[in-house]
Amino acid sequence: MKSNILDRIVTALVISTISLVGASITTDAQQQPQEEQKQLQGYHQEKQKEQRNQQKTQQQQQERVQQQQQQDQKQKQNQQDQERVQRKSEQEQKQKQQQRAQQQQQQDQKQKQQQRLSQQQQQKLISQQQKRVAQYRQHLEQQESLARQHIALLQQQKRIAQHRFQEQYLERLRQQQIRLRDERYDYDHDPYFYTASIYRYNRGGRYYETNEYGAKMLRQAVNHGYEEGFRAGMADQQDRWGFNYRDSYAYRDANYGYSGYYVDRGDYNFYFREGFRRGYEDGYNSRYRYGRHSDGNYSILDNILTQILNFQALR
Repeated sequence: MKSNILDRIVTALVISTISLVGASITTDAQQQPQEEQKQLQGYHQEKQKEQRNQQKTQQQQQERVQQQQQQDQKQKQNQQDQERVQRKSEQEQKQKQQQRAQQQQQQDQKQKQQQRLSQQQQQKLISQQQKRVAQYRQHLEQQESLARQHIALLQQQKRIAQHRFQEQYLERLRQQQIRLRDERYDYDHDPYFYTASIYRYNRGGRYYETNEYGAKMLRQAVNHGYEEGFRAGMADQQDRWGFNYRDSYAYRDANYGYSGYYVDRGDYNFYFREGFRRGYEDGYNSRYRYGRHSDGNYSILDNILTQILNFQALR
């Protein structure tokens, strides 16, 4: 009887123990996925935090780069502004210096021009001028036949553009000749004949003197030469003819723009040709190394003109 009771007690204890163990296993099994989920969530949160930190770091770096670029650009702009201000200041100073030099030169010229030549010197200049004009008119008449021979040669060579330029040049010479023939010159009231020389210039190793009116005529010689040379060079280039400015009749003639007054024809021809060969070179090569083009006209650059004439003031 006692044995049965003990067996029941043992059996009850065993069942109770098994129930407790089962419950414990069930609880552990339920808790394990929850812990894994918590760990996974924590990992994701760390990853997100790390990504945010990286994005923040990249953004800060980009901001620093942009700030540096802005600073560099600002410094560059400031430097450019300073350079512009400096250049402007230098240009203004240079202009003022040039203005002062021009004013001084004008004053010197005025003083020189006020020194009138004597009556004897004036009469000598007038006599030379009259002789010079007569010789020049005779020369123009002689040149007409030579010009016609050159035009015939151009026709044989089929140089159409150069032939057209030659005809235009001769027409300008004819108009010039007509003006000289009809002109009635007033020697007594032309300031050239009573104005003292203020410049000297060198040609062929010899020095010559002239006043402002003679200097102006020589400047015109260079400019007329450049313009005619440019047109002649451009014509040869259009005809696909070889480079040869000496072959042009205008270069050999070198009289366009000369009136016979103020300077010798030899001086005018020399400086006309100096301008012509530079103009021919520019026209043939389609460029403006020695001159410029404005309002349909070609003229030599001021600094080139100064170099060619090289006038020296008389003191």
